[in-house]
Amino acid sequence: MMSRVPASTGMTLLLGLALTGCATRVPTPSQAPAPTPVVMALAPVPTPAPSPQADPVVELIAISTLHFEAGERELQFGHLTAAKTAFNRALEVLLDSPFGGRTEPRMREHFDRLVERISAHEVTALAEGDGFAEQHPETAGIDEILAITTFEVPSATVETTQAVAADLETMVHDIDIPLNAKVLSFVELFTGRLKSFLEEGLSRSLQYLPAIQRIFRAEGLPLDLAYVPLVESAFKPTALSRSRAKGIWQFMRGTALENGLKHDWYVDERAEPEKATRAAARYLKSLYETFDGDWHLALASYNGGPGRVQRAMKRSGRSDFWKLTASSRYLPRETRNYVPLILAAIIIARNPAMYGFEIQPVEPLQFETVTLTTAVDLRRVAEWIGMPIQTLQELNPELRRWTTPVRADEYDLRVPYGTADIVRAQMAESDPTELAPLNWYTVKKGETLLSVAKRLKVSRLDLAEANYLSTRARLQSGQRLIVPRAPTLLLAARPETAPPAIEASPEPTVVAVSSRAPSGVSRRPEPVTYRVKRGDTLSSIARLYRTTVASLKTWNRLRSNSIQVGQRLTILTHRTAAATN
Repeated sequence: MMSRVPASTGMTLLLGLALTGCATRVPTPSQAPAPTPVVMALAPVPTPAPSPQADPVVELIAISTLHFEAGERELQFGHLTAAKTAFNRALEVLLDSPFGGRTEPRMREHFDRLVERISAHEVTALAEGDGFAEQHPETAGIDEILAITTFEVPSATVETTQAVAADLETMVHDIDIPLNAKVLSFVELFTGRLKSFLEEGLSRSLQYLPAIQRIFRAEGLPLDLAYVPLVESAFKPTALSRSRAKGIWQFMRGTALENGLKHDWYVDERAEPEKATRAAARYLKSLYETFDGDWHLALASYNGGPGRVQRAMKRSGRSDFWKLTASSRYLPRETRNYVPLILAAIIIARNPAMYGFEIQPVEPLQFETVTLTTAVDLRRVAEWIGMPIQTLQELNPELRRWTTPVRADEYDLRVPYGTADIVRAQMAESDPTELAPLNWYTVKKGETLLSVAKRLKVSRLDLAEANYLSTRARLQSGQRLIVPRAPTLLLAARPETAPPAIEASPEPTVVAVSSRAPSGVSRRPEPVTYRVKRGDTLSSIARLYRTTVASLKTWNRLRSNSIQVGQRLTILTHRTAAATN
């Protein structure tokens, strides 16, 4: 918007003095000359400059841009429906104007650029918009620590040695912690190079320690072992190591399944701290029994596996961990270092102030539980309660993807305290088929899991796991399969090739989608006219033209999803042209 500068006005004051001739005597009052009149002349007032007329095209573009920017902000919070509404409004402002979307040159340029920018957002949103994009894990602390301990570990200073000795004399531990060079060296490492790492982990641990200690106390386990996650994961629920161990207790998938944790396409309970702690308690107890009540050997086997430790004991003829690890012949460096690392972390964690640690407690999130009987997209719930999706992900770290399990009879979703009633009310008012943006495929006669996977360009394993099937499962004609990828991403065939018959959810969660052009090529939106045929739906037409129902409704001013045979629809497609600068 242009600013107006008002024209300045001024007035010139002119003083005219009529002077009489000089006289040699001073006149008497009666003889004084009449006062000279003061003449005031006003300067001409300039005519105000005409106010510049507002440019309606500029104003429309500005309003459209505001809606687009609002949509971008909603996307950052994971609010796809609100983002879709804002993006559509950014286009509608132009389409509903007297100029239309593309008649005025500046409007056309803005409209085309807007469609491209929205499409760029939607390419990313579609990769996650079907609810099947896996959440990004965090780096496991154990990888960082072991990378450092591969090199020479610093020797303990006199000050560190004296501090630890005094600490062990006064602090009561429920597992044996020897005052030896290895333990002291790792205390030195934690109070030096890894101090910030340990401080962050200790701050984060305060969210989980009460529950861990409660479970360990009930199971009769040493409470000192509650600090094992400090080294394993720095208490990050979604931590994933290079060896694919996950969660605060860093379970491998097989070990997790053996100890009662669930792992499928939708849920990984290794990332749920309380469930994983119960599994860790069971596993630690079994290791303790395997090694006849020796916690040092049990901890070594927690890292390296009980079989490896038992073989090392048999080969060496040694049953004491410290004697067993005096030589590098029997156990790998990682396992040899693991036990003194854990013991050093326990020493500091039990008395952090003594070692100069400043702990900033991270308060646990307060939550309520809502029992769901159908799959729900977390982003939809985030919009209902007006919070970022990250809040729901932090409360439900076991959910691998953006959706709750599809075929679970019930799922207990944690929501922020005070929002459970809002979620229940929204669930009651919503169509269950629209709560999760799922894509379905109906199996045809003679098709196999492999042939369907190839047809839909997904892996057979992904297709099987998303449908709770084994990779060798036989399919039946008419069987409906969940497709673990968004429809637009599946349309990789040439335009003249008919796309696979995928049944999308009634209302996709994103707006106008365009395919990405090759390098050096741009996609220019062009309107085409399509005549509705018998059996067509907005969803099928949207899939055919690689767009969405929302966009079709916007471009054609449709108030519902209903269309008639013979009806003409305007569809904005993208013509490939060489990019010009």
